[in-house]
Amino acid sequence: MTRLIGLSGSLRRGSLNTALLRAAAGLMADGDELTVDTIHGIPLYDGDVEATDGIPAAVTVLKEAIAGADGLLLVTPEYNNSIPGPFKNTIDWLSRPPADTRRVFAGKPVAVMGVSPGGFGTVLAQAAWLPVLRTLGVDLWTGNRLAVSHAGKLFGEDGTLADPKTVDQLRSFVQGFAAFARSASGRAASGG
Repeated sequence: MTRLIGLSGSLRRGSLNTALLRAAAGLMADGDELTVDTIHGIPLYDGDVEATDGIPAAVTVLKEAIAGADGLLLVTPEYNNSIPGPFKNTIDWLSRPPADTRRVFAGKPVAVMGVSPGGFGTVLAQAAWLPVLRTLGVDLWTGNRLAVSHAGKLFGEDGTLADPKTVDQLRSFVQGFAAFARSASGRAASGG
């Protein structure tokens, strides 16, 4: 069984990126699991707070969930052609203290996808994640790309993904990423 954790970078209740993540969780192959987690409750990073109070409880819980998962799926909105601030802030907290960065992120299979109402999907936000993920030392899955555009036409009023073509693309994406994460886990277990 491959256990993935997924994070949506949006705080909006009606977020289409969160809806995409929920849809992905329902499209996993038998025996694989995608847990939908949240960045809600993560405070703004403040080095003084870290020094005096330590790592916030919400950060610790999320950090342990990621460390225990076989892979991490980032579902990123695109704000002003880049990464949403709250999402980057979460990753910044998760990399604290620096000694934990390796335990949580190094070699961790990671995939990035997203949805937007515009015509380019989240291509620029996904590209903006690359230097961050490289710095964290993740094992970035590049076997497929999912940057869903024109989101307003693809989701029903209840927030469910209603477009059959996009459902098929999403299924292929998440199942491909799960296979990659499973393979990475096998390589790590065999020492290679």
